Amino acid sequence: MTITLPDSILESARISEAELRQEIALLLYEKEKITLAQASRLAEMSRFQFQHLLASRGLFINYDAEDFEQDLATLRGLGRL
Repeated sequence: MTITLPDSILESARISEAELRQEIALLLYEKEKITLAQASRLAEMSRFQFQHLLASRGLFINYDAEDFEQDLATLRGLGRL
């Protein structure tokens, strides 16, 4: 899907296209609509860079007990635990 915005919108908001992509990615990630990997791709950043952006905004990585259990199961399956 492609969204077209007039340049005047970005100029009025005083942000670049890259900043808009980051803002959208942050919003969707914070609302748990997309994953960390998806948000990183949308923001056109590495996961590490996106995690740094989250931290700079006082936001946390969405990681709960279910995620932890899935990670443990994966590690066990790989013979790493």
